[in-house]
Amino acid sequence: MQQLPILCHLCEWSGDFNNYENHLAQLHQQYRCLFCNSIFTSAPSLQQHTESMCSQMLVDCVLQPYGCNTKILRCNQSEHYTSKMHQQILMLCTSQCISTLAVKHQNTMHMDTYVDRKRIDHSPKVTTDSSTILETDESNAQQKDVIETLNILAGGIVVLNDDVQRLSSESLQQSLLIEMSSQNLKVLKTSCEESKNFMDALSTNISILQQDCFSLKQKVEDSKSISYDGTLLWKISHVQEKMTDAQSERQVSIYSPPFYSSPTGYKMCARLYFYGDGNARRTHMSLFFVLMRSEHDALLSFPFTYKVTFCLFDQTGEQQHIIDTFRPDPKSSSFQKPRCDMNIASGIPKFVQLDKIQQPNSRYVKENVMFIKVMVDFANLHKTMLPYAVSLNPGLPISCQQRLIQQEIQQRAQLQSQKILETTSTNSHLNTNGNLSIGKEQVVDNDSKMS
Repeated sequence: MQQLPILCHLCEWSGDFNNYENHLAQLHQQYRCLFCNSIFTSAPSLQQHTESMCSQMLVDCVLQPYGCNTKILRCNQSEHYTSKMHQQILMLCTSQCISTLAVKHQNTMHMDTYVDRKRIDHSPKVTTDSSTILETDESNAQQKDVIETLNILAGGIVVLNDDVQRLSSESLQQSLLIEMSSQNLKVLKTSCEESKNFMDALSTNISILQQDCFSLKQKVEDSKSISYDGTLLWKISHVQEKMTDAQSERQVSIYSPPFYSSPTGYKMCARLYFYGDGNARRTHMSLFFVLMRSEHDALLSFPFTYKVTFCLFDQTGEQQHIIDTFRPDPKSSSFQKPRCDMNIASGIPKFVQLDKIQQPNSRYVKENVMFIKVMVDFANLHKTMLPYAVSLNPGLPISCQQRLIQQEIQQRAQLQSQKILETTSTNSHLNTNGNLSIGKEQVVDNDSKMS
């Protein structure tokens, strides 16, 4: 490849390809166009390019002598020539030329008339001035050619004027269409804004409806678990989240679903303060009993005096439940006949220490759930029976639980009776043996005395 013979197209040099680049660099200088950066091998070719061919060069309009002073790129000349400003200058220039030529033509006609008159009056003189007449004829011929050219240009200008008027009419129509489109766009924009506002309102209503549906669903679920036997098994989910809300005071307490002592009895619920209430805040979990207004309060006896028991279940199966009981104060307004939806809550402020709930792997919180049982003791059970009553399987029917409690009470009573009988029998036996021993000692003493 390097030894390939080459002929220079710029001169008569010949040689191999290896030396051709050196030849070009030394003998043939490169010329670069300042406007389009094109490269040329000679100054004449560059000059020819810039004078007539460079599309990026700024040039004067052909009507620059007549007032069109715009500098334009050579590549944009066609667009400039069809512009409104150029057309107006062209029309003005043409009109001036026509006026000037018309004046000259009129002068020429006057000259012809004058020459004809002189020819008649002074024919010898006119004959002697034949050269002047010939020059005048030639001038007239040139003027006719110019006039014909100007007429052609005038016709072209008329056509251009018609095109301008047509384009102006079309432009006006387009402007009207644009204005109508703009108005339609404004209407559409207003409609979109109204639709957006409607959608925002609809979204708000949907959120409210969703909350209402959730609340209604919660009430339905609560109604399914309503108890009518004076006991409540309360499942509390999302314990950690509720604890955080109570700690930040976003929601310091929650209410349990309501429960009843009977279908026509007292209506009650529990209120739990996860992070404590009053003096127990930040140290204990507070649990309270709430007496609620019901449809049958007029038939019930008040104040409410029945013992209430709370139980926090141990979910490990080790039966280490936390159980606490309180008996209502008959003088407290919390246990009088309700005059509003709920009486003031009353119960046990220091029900359980927070450490037992918050510690990792707490036996009372599993899978972020804990269970609390509330029992109203209408049978006045002994406190020793409470652990047994609480430990019964919640899945058993209430009647079965009550029967088991009664059986347990009877068994414990029997065991207590047996223990009393055994204790009495043992004491009697000890007394009998003691008397026999005393008699023997007396006999021995008498024998010793006789001896």
